[in-house]
Amino acid sequence: MLETITNVNSVVNGIVWGTFGISLLLIAGIIMTIINKGFQFTHFSHWIKNTIGAMFSDKHVTAHTGKEDKSISQFQSLCTALAATIGTGNIVGVATAIVSGGPGAIFWMWIMAIFGMMTNYSENVLGIYYRRKNAKGEWSGGAMYYLRDGLGAKKGCKHIGAVLAVLFSCFCLLASFGIGNMSQVNSIAGNMNSAFNIPTWVTGIALVALSSIVILGGIKRVAAVTEKLIPVMAILYIVGAVVVCISNISHFGAVFASIFKGAFAFKAAGGGVIGYGVSQAITWGFKRGAFSNEAGLGSSVMVHSSSNVKEPVRQGMWGIFEVFADTIVVCTLTAFCILSSGLVDLETGKMLTDVAGSGLVGEAFSGVFGSFGPKFIAIAILLFAYSTVLGWSHYGSKAFEFLFGTKATIGYKLVFVVMAYFGCTMSLSLAWDLSDTFNGLMMIPNLIGVLALSGEVAAITKNYVAREIKGKKIEPMVSVYDEYNKLDKDENVA
Repeated sequence: MLETITNVNSVVNGIVWGTFGISLLLIAGIIMTIINKGFQFTHFSHWIKNTIGAMFSDKHVTAHTGKEDKSISQFQSLCTALAATIGTGNIVGVATAIVSGGPGAIFWMWIMAIFGMMTNYSENVLGIYYRRKNAKGEWSGGAMYYLRDGLGAKKGCKHIGAVLAVLFSCFCLLASFGIGNMSQVNSIAGNMNSAFNIPTWVTGIALVALSSIVILGGIKRVAAVTEKLIPVMAILYIVGAVVVCISNISHFGAVFASIFKGAFAFKAAGGGVIGYGVSQAITWGFKRGAFSNEAGLGSSVMVHSSSNVKEPVRQGMWGIFEVFADTIVVCTLTAFCILSSGLVDLETGKMLTDVAGSGLVGEAFSGVFGSFGPKFIAIAILLFAYSTVLGWSHYGSKAFEFLFGTKATIGYKLVFVVMAYFGCTMSLSLAWDLSDTFNGLMMIPNLIGVLALSGEVAAITKNYVAREIKGKKIEPMVSVYDEYNKLDKDENVA
C-alpha cells in the first residue's frame, strides 16, 4: 500500500513540478508582468518607497491595530508572510539547487523571482479586492475567495470557480501539515540533535509548548511574534552571510562567471552533457525559486489579506517586496556563500565535497566562523523553520475556515500543534514528498484564478497608477465585496 502511494505521488509530483508546472508558473509571471506594464521595473522606486521605505517614514505601516480591530498592520502581514516563505528552502533549497543543477541554477532562480514578483503582486491585489470579514471580525481572503467570487462570477463559471476554490482549500490544508509543519519541525529536531545533541523528543515537546501559546492565540498573536522574530532572524543570517561573502570577495568574479556560464550551457552542471546540464540548471533554478518565495502558489495572500490596508495595490507592492527579500536577497546570499567558499569547482560546476543540504552551507560558514559555522546554521534553520510553522498555521486555518466555518478552526489549530511533536520524532521522507505534491497542486487552481482575473488586476493597477503616481482625480477601486465585509454571522462559505 505504501509503495503504491509513493508511486502515485511520484507521478503526480513529476507532473506538477515538471515541465508543465514550471512552465505554467513562468508563463503566468510573464503575462502578469506584461499586462501590468512591467510594474516591478517601471515603478521600482515607488514600490520600494511604499514598502521598506515606508517602514521608516509612515507610522501607519508599522502601527498596531486596536484591541477590537482584528486586522493586522502592513508590516505584520509582511513579516507573517515572510515567516512562511523564508524557511529551510533558503538554506537547504539553494544548496540542493546548486548540487543538482550547478551554479547556473541560481540565474534561473533569479528569473523565476523577477516574474514571480508580479504573480505574487496579482495574488495580493485580488486577495484584498475579494476579501471579507468572518464571524470573529477577522479578514478572510485568498485564492479560494477570488476563485469562487471572482472567477465564479464570470458567465458560465459559477460551478468551476466553486470547485476550484474547494480543491485549493483541500490542497492547502494538507500541505499545511506537511511542508508547513512536520517537515519543518523535523528539520529543527534533526539539526538540534546533530549540532547540540538535544534528543528529538525534547525538541518536540518544546515546539508543541511554544507553538500552542502562539498559534492558539490567533492571527494577532502570530503576527506579534513574527514581526519580532523575522527581522531578528533575517538580519542575523544576512550579517553572517555577508561576512562570509566579504571574506571570499576575491572569488566573486569567478562566481558570477560560473553562474552565467552554467545558465547558458557554456559549462555543464557537474561536467556532464551540456544539453542535460542546462536543462538541470533551468529545472532546479525554477523549482527552488518557486518553492522559496511561493509566488504563484496562493499561500501568502491569505495573510496579506488580513492587513488593515484598504488599497489593493498597496498590499500588492508588499507582495513584490516579499519575493525580492526572500529570493533576490536571502537566497542569493546563500548561493554566494557556497560558491565563493571553494566547495564547488566554478569551471565545471562539480561539487568538491560530499556534504549536501544544510551541511553544505554549514561548511561554507565554517571557513570563516570555524566550528561555530554549522551551529550558526543550525540556529538559523531553527528560527527559519519555526517561523514557517507559524505562517503556515494561519494558511491552514483559513483553508479550514473556508471549508468548515469559523468556529471549527480551533479544532484544526489543536491538531496542527500536536502534529508538531510527531514531526520531530518520525521519519518523514514520504511526508516530504507528499507535502511537495500538495503544495504544488495549490498552484494550479490559484493560477487559473489569477489568469482568469488578470483583467481585474490590470484595471485596479491602472486606476492606482493614475491616482497615486500620475495625480489624476478618479474614484479608487477598493473592494468589490463591501457588503460581505459587514457580515456579523458565521457561515459555512464552502
